[in-house]
Amino acid sequence: MQADHFDQQKLLALAAEDVALAQLAHRRRTLPEHAAVTAAEDAQRAFSADVVRAQTEVRDLDREQKRLEADVDTVRARSARDQQKLDSGAASPKEMTSLQQEMESLARRQGDLEDQVLELMERREAADATLATAQTGLDGAQAEQTEAEGRRDAALAEITEGEQEHGARREEIAGTVSDALLALYERVRKQTGGTGAAALHARRCEGCRIELYGTELAAARNADPHTVLRCENCNRILVRTAESGL
Repeated sequence: MQADHFDQQKLLALAAEDVALAQLAHRRRTLPEHAAVTAAEDAQRAFSADVVRAQTEVRDLDREQKRLEADVDTVRARSARDQQKLDSGAASPKEMTSLQQEMESLARRQGDLEDQVLELMERREAADATLATAQTGLDGAQAEQTEAEGRRDAALAEITEGEQEHGARREEIAGTVSDALLALYERVRKQTGGTGAAALHARRCEGCRIELYGTELAAARNADPHTVLRCENCNRILVRTAESGL
């Protein structure tokens, strides 16, 4: 294939833009900010679960404490009624003995219930501390997620700006290359998954980094400047420059 030597030179600028765009695409996929956002989301989910568990425990303890306190009130009311009967003097000796025994039993029951209430209050205090810790962790994870998303969005905006700039330059350069040569470049670029052309520098293809020897080097040395050369190893278009070493 024949193409103007200066058009071939433009392919190096086109390839440079393709490299820049590929680097930006790779950066977009591998942004550390993505991992930071994911880590913050995972932490937020973990702390949210901790908060729910702690809140559930607090509610359960509150219900149990209210039940016990209601039992204490019932025992106290029963004991007060018994005391009132004793104080009235209307009870027979047998009833008085029975009432005294019942009051002693009620006093023991009240003591047991009050001990259970105190134990629940201690457990509630510990549950409150656990809930506060979980809530603090959740607040921190939410703040970190917001910050991480901000950093990620800023990085993505920068990448997008770079893609637009390099894309515009690529389009401008491509518009100055002949249709046939550009079509060949694009075909080779798809095959290599990178660029369609590389400089021949010091007798080495800058695409695959393999040096030309023997007949391949002789053919490149003797070729017409307008002849489109191809690397026998990576198939890229070989662009000759003053530094090709031919």
